[in-house]
Amino acid sequence: MAAHSCPLCDGPGGELVWQSALFRIVLVDDPAYPGFCRVILNRHVAEMSDLPDGEAGRLLSAVLTVERCLRDCVAPDKINLASLGNQVPHLHWHVIPRWRDDRHFPDPIWAAPRRDASPPKVDLARLKATLATHFLTLEQQGRS
Repeated sequence: MAAHSCPLCDGPGGELVWQSALFRIVLVDDPAYPGFCRVILNRHVAEMSDLPDGEAGRLLSAVLTVERCLRDCVAPDKINLASLGNQVPHLHWHVIPRWRDDRHFPDPIWAAPRRDASPPKVDLARLKATLATHFLTLEQQGRS
């Protein structure tokens, strides 16, 4: 029997921005989509419905907090949320800022590109600081 191998168990899944006991938030290295984040459960679980209600609520709250921070710091035209897991069946959410003139809009970023486009200028240092501040505050309030 082959040993269990999961890229989200074996590594952070991106640049670590915040970590709690339940989940971590990472920035994805995708130059076309600056600010693209993932919220990743820290243990190997495939589906949201596998989590106790309290943990599922906390994870979804984290996804929404990341979305709010992206909207505030990056000002995209739209945010895409996705929890697929078809290729990596480890519970994680993609939180993707989108712009009307990005390479794929209005299609998902995993579709064939529609056009060449330069990525928008995004202050990633501000985004990381905002995320860390929000999640530190939530942790101090016992809500993360």
